[in-house]
Amino acid sequence: MIKHIEEFKQEAVRIALTSGLPRDWVASDLGIGKSTLGKWVSQYRPSDLVSAPQADLARENERLRLENRVLREEREVLKNRRQLSPPVRGRNGSSTKEQGDAYCGGGIDKSLHKVAVK
Repeated sequence: MIKHIEEFKQEAVRIALTSGLPRDWVASDLGIGKSTLGKWVSQYRPSDLVSAPQADLARENERLRLENRVLREEREVLKNRRQLSPPVRGRNGSSTKEQGDAYCGGGIDKSLHKVAVK
């Protein structure tokens, strides 16, 4: 029987609890039995493995992941809404893109150019 040092056990438990991988995969990758890993997980509580600053970082990281997911979903809703809605019209009935072209060089209105040159 191989005797493992405490740091190895704690690292194995941390990986098992935070990686999201099945415990039998983690145990196999580390060269230990699934039951051994299970004993270590029950022996070392998460509070023993993570210091307070790391726990704060983990909570902040989880909060930011959630916020990022919500923002992605909102962006998708807005993109889909934009594709389904009719184009916005300006005061003279032309689309805002057409109005922007007169000033951006895309479709320069010759009458505006003549006024500007004079």
